[in-house]
Amino acid sequence: MGRVAVGIEYDGAAFHGWQAQSHCLAVQPEVEAALSSVAGHPVSLTIAGRTDAGVHARAQVAHFDTGSVRTERGWLLGTNSALPPSVSLRWARAVPGHFHARYSAVARTYRYFILNRPVRSALAAGRCHVVFAPLAVETMQEAARLLEGTHDFSAFRAAECQAHSPVRRLESLAVWREGDWVRVEARANAFLHHMVRNIIGLLLVVGRGAAPPGRAREQLESRDRKTGAPTAPADGLYFWQAHYPPQFGLPDDSAIISAPELPAG
Repeated sequence: MGRVAVGIEYDGAAFHGWQAQSHCLAVQPEVEAALSSVAGHPVSLTIAGRTDAGVHARAQVAHFDTGSVRTERGWLLGTNSALPPSVSLRWARAVPGHFHARYSAVARTYRYFILNRPVRSALAAGRCHVVFAPLAVETMQEAARLLEGTHDFSAFRAAECQAHSPVRRLESLAVWREGDWVRVEARANAFLHHMVRNIIGLLLVVGRGAAPPGRAREQLESRDRKTGAPTAPADGLYFWQAHYPPQFGLPDDSAIISAPELPAG
């Protein structure tokens, strides 16, 4: 029995999240069914991080065990031919048996895309959050810096979050502008349910001038979700990357969406 890791990208707009659930369209059963058709047996996937309804993925990572022998090209072409257009297998790699898509990851990165201009976009609809009023990126950056580090993020977790501990290490939280686009990138060892979208909700309030940057520290220290800003919409959020030790040799980019460098300084 061998273990295979795969990279998956998907447009989450039509799905009720990654995880299979009754009476709802989810990404997981689509990918498992397509892989099963190539493997010749039922495939069960373990992923780096679940995504909620409407959330996209640029580089989701999953693994499965199989006794079938296929080339990387065979896994890719066969699986993609059975997937809907909104889901694509980006790569496939044989990995050691001790590799685990979730537990071997040392960090995860999410990006949130905000189109900040006075008019909506026909091309970006469903794939970003549109804010018509000008956003003050500098004050959003100030607020973001107050959230970096290891903290109890109870004030940013969903009520239905099932994590045993609310403590997470937010390694970096960056906000920058490129023309009409404001991007937020969050990297952590792991995330709580709705943690990123709740952080974005706070940053949007600060960016509009409705609260000072120090509001981030106040909300964090309250440890009470009821003190928080509204949760940001799902359509701007992307599971951007899962980070693994280099010895596994997994790809870390996508040929479809580039990863522009953060501004220096």
